[in-house]
This record gives sequence, C-alpha cells and structure tokens, in this order.
Amino acid sequence: MSDGFAFTLRKTDGGARQGEIATPRGTIRTPAFMPVGTAATVKAIYTDQLEAAGVDIVLANTYHLMLRPGAERIARLGGLHAFMRWDRPILTDSGGFQVMSLSKLRQITDEGVTFQSHIDGARHVLTPERAVEIQCLLGADIQMQLDECVALPAAREEMAVAMQRSLVWAERCKRAFAQCAEQGLAKPGQALFGIVQGGVDTDLRKHSADALVALDLPGYAVGGLAVGEPQSVMLEMLEVTTPRLPVDRPRYLMGVGTPVDLIESVARGIDMFDCVMPTRSGRHGQAFTWAGKINLRNAQYAEDPRPLDEQSRCPAARDYSRAYLHHLVKSEEYLGAMLLSWANVAFYQELMGAMRAAIAEGRFAAWAAETKTRLARPANDAA
Repeated sequence: MSDGFAFTLRKTDGGARQGEIATPRGTIRTPAFMPVGTAATVKAIYTDQLEAAGVDIVLANTYHLMLRPGAERIARLGGLHAFMRWDRPILTDSGGFQVMSLSKLRQITDEGVTFQSHIDGARHVLTPERAVEIQCLLGADIQMQLDECVALPAAREEMAVAMQRSLVWAERCKRAFAQCAEQGLAKPGQALFGIVQGGVDTDLRKHSADALVALDLPGYAVGGLAVGEPQSVMLEMLEVTTPRLPVDRPRYLMGVGTPVDLIESVARGIDMFDCVMPTRSGRHGQAFTWAGKINLRNAQYAEDPRPLDEQSRCPAARDYSRAYLHHLVKSEEYLGAMLLSWANVAFYQELMGAMRAAIAEGRFAAWAAETKTRLARPANDAA
C-alpha cells in the first residue's frame, strides 16, 4: 500500500518496460491489462474471480455511470469501490469516446459536449470540469482528461482541431482536479492522466505529446487509436509518441486489444491497456488460449473431453471440458458466457504476467517472437 501515487520503473528490455504503480488502494504491476467494467461490472464475472485471476485494476466508464445510476448517487452510496465491491484500484475514462460513438445527437464546442443519452434521449452537457467532478464523485484512483475522439479515417484539419481542443481541455481538467483536491473531493493518491491525440498524423501526435508533457501530469495515455486503422499504423503512432513521454510516468494505450496487439505495444514502451475483447469474445463463444483462439461454437468440440488449458490456474479454463463449454454456448446458457469470460480474463492476466517475467529476465524479444507464433494459429486449430 502507498499513501500517494507513484510509478517505479523496475526493468527495461529494449523498448519494453516492467514496473509498478503505487496507489493508496494497492500496487498495479506493469505491463497491466485492465478488464473493462463499463457499468460498474466486468460483464459476467464476480469481483472475487477478478481478484483470483490476478487483476490489479479495472476500468469503469464515466459516460455510462453518469447516465445510470448517476455519479452523485454512487457518491452517496460510498463511492464506486464500495458500490461494486472492489477495493483495488479503478481507472475511469472520461466519456469522450462514448459520446462520439453512442450518443444520438451531439454538438462539440470549445466549452464541451452537448449530447443526448443513448438510453432515453435526455440532454446532457459534459465539460472538462464536469468530467473531472464526476470521476471524483465516483472515487476513481486514476482519472482521464476529457478529450475529443475523431472517427478514422478523417481529414487532417479535423484531426488537428480535435487534438488542439483536447490539449486545451487537458489544461482545464488539470485545474479542475486541483480545485477538487482543495475541496476534498479528490483524495490524496488519486491521479489525472492526459491523453495524446492527433489521429494518424505523426506531426500532430508529436505536438500533442510534447504539449501534454509540459503540463507535468502523473501519467499519459495514447488515445484515438484501435478505431479501425491497420495495426501497422497504430504501431507507427506509438513509435513516434512513446519516446516523447517521460520515462518515469506510466503510459496507457486506450482500448487495445488482441494478445498480439498487447505484445507489440509493450515492445514499444506501453505499460497499461484496457479492452472489452476478453469478455465480449467470451460472450460470443470464443476462448483465448496459449495455443491460439478457440471458437467453441464449432462442432469439432462437441465430444472433446479436454479442458481449454489443463495447466491454467483458472478453474474455468482448467476444470470444464471443451465439450461442455460447446454445449453451453450452443444452448445459449448463461454459464457458458460466464465461464468463457472468466477464462479469457484469466488468460489476459497470465499473458501480462509472462511479459513482466520476460522483461525482468531480459528475454522479452525471444519470448515475444515465440508467443506470437503460437497465438497466430487458426482459430479452430488450437490443440
């Protein structure tokens, strides 16, 4: 446990980094993967299962929680940690991406975003100041600045306007966070991260990173990627961005991704990730394993007595046969989604643990090459 927020870089191996983020609610081992708990729940998984799988931190969503049940209500009920029965660190995103992708109607100005709820059409206004206030009411340990996300592909001028607006909003969020701290709404040890924007333009990315670093924030995220562009383009943006970020601050790539995405991004200096992929895939009958991805809907598993991974520490992966999981998925039983989501979250944690060990032992490049080959097998070929 720690009284404050601090990042310690323990080891580097090429571009890959292994370290720890200290928070008052516990240590986050990096590289870290955060399961997505959009509406104060990682879908189909108990918090006890998350803890047993080795999860250090989860992500929750400002947009969804401000709409339902409301940040003020959660605050009255003791904050998000008590509300969802999770006493380890929580990161909340600012809601900017969801405003872009989910709201029925939206209008973006320099002041903020006016939008209609995707739930009931009610009108809401989200400013940088309100985004910080909501996250403080929730009690998030790591909070994200409000930013403007641009759907790709986009014209350079559109990407530039959004990038510059996000920089202005970062300054406003920093001031708002300081005011919340003075008022006691932001607690000691909580931290605000900035978000590098700029679309797929290298010069815009460099400018955004440099301007954010000048704000001297506790951590930095790379946003606006993994939104349809090729993986090679995403990695190119990381290659021009991460070298400009402080060595002594955590780096977070938002909304990524596949196991191979994680490996490639860690190789380029990223420390933190989140993505819905493990649980969403689980709900659709897909399992991630060290031998590749398995589609349990496939008839070849109807009489397969093997577990997903007999070596796994996760009961869902170790103790249930593929035949049974196939049956659950084909029968659309809730238990199928629960077991596969649990197994996938556990696999992602095993993957991050293996990366941390490889970096610490100075063998990351060899481990990454071998693991990418194993994971590249066809979906239904996993042995």
